[in-house]
Amino acid sequence: MAKPWGDSSRYDVVVETGGRFLRVQVKSTANCQANGGYVCGVHPSPNGELYKRGDFDFLAAYLTPEDIWFIIPGGLIFRPKRNSITLYADGLANEWTAYKEAWELLRNRR
Repeated sequence: MAKPWGDSSRYDVVVETGGRFLRVQVKSTANCQANGGYVCGVHPSPNGELYKRGDFDFLAAYLTPEDIWFIIPGGLIFRPKRNSITLYADGLANEWTAYKEAWELLRNRR
């Protein structure tokens, strides 16, 4: 794993797997809603700017209180453009449920 130099990249870490390099944006959240969902901001700055296609390959979202990771392909964040997503540790399922602890996506990337 490598970290970009400085603060100018649109991703946080680079993961090498099978001779390929994947750019990963890392986010975390502790903000739990009444329905048990955790809102995770997926924008690079407080001014509302959104990520663009090609900024990163995967989003790694960490639910701090639950100690759970979601590994989400970047293309799903870029379309439609989003400034936040809601992740569920247990209970309610949504479009992100399949990416809970989906570390194999980083290993099997083609």
